[in-house]
Amino acid sequence: MRLTKHAHACVTVEKDGTRLVIDPGTLTPDAAEAVARADAVLVTHEHFDHFDEKLIAAALAARPELRVYGTAAVARALGGDERVRAVTAGDTFAVGPVAVAVHGHRHAPIHADVPRPDNVGYLLDGGALYHPGDAYHVPDAPVRTLLLPTSGPWTKLGEAADYVRAVRPGRVVQIHELMLSELGQTSTARLLGEQGLTGVPVTRLAPGATLTL
Repeated sequence: MRLTKHAHACVTVEKDGTRLVIDPGTLTPDAAEAVARADAVLVTHEHFDHFDEKLIAAALAARPELRVYGTAAVARALGGDERVRAVTAGDTFAVGPVAVAVHGHRHAPIHADVPRPDNVGYLLDGGALYHPGDAYHVPDAPVRTLLLPTSGPWTKLGEAADYVRAVRPGRVVQIHELMLSELGQTSTARLLGEQGLTGVPVTRLAPGATLTL
């Protein structure tokens, strides 16, 4: 598989001509282009930086072959379209040659006064890649490449380090980084990386950069 990083939480995964886009939100400038080329869109939860409702609704209207997977709230927002499947932990499905397993239940806590929506993570291709959305949920399966959120009102470096230690991936790719400056991203990768708290290599990909999984 080939991973393409987009701004913030969005990535594209390609395998044998099939493309999946995960979490195309409003903070991703090229989200429309990514969705236009995708066979399926996977959404971890309904927050705007992961789910551009208008964009995906327009894509569904324009492309009868497009499929969307997300939480029940995502499905409701898209009007109950039969091409939109609500998924929960334990569900499995396939998009072309890519097998997908769903893990996790809730968004990480921000504050007691802030509601926690449902949040699911997607484990692709038998553990080749895991996108956790906005949560530090540890899937009960091996993970070779972990997409690690590193900025946001719910994140904390110590918890991120413990999360990587618990998942024990072969490598980490930094995502959800837009609230960190260049210095912040660099120092975070160093602290969490191979010579830091986790012993696991942390890869920083600029938007548009690709990585073979």
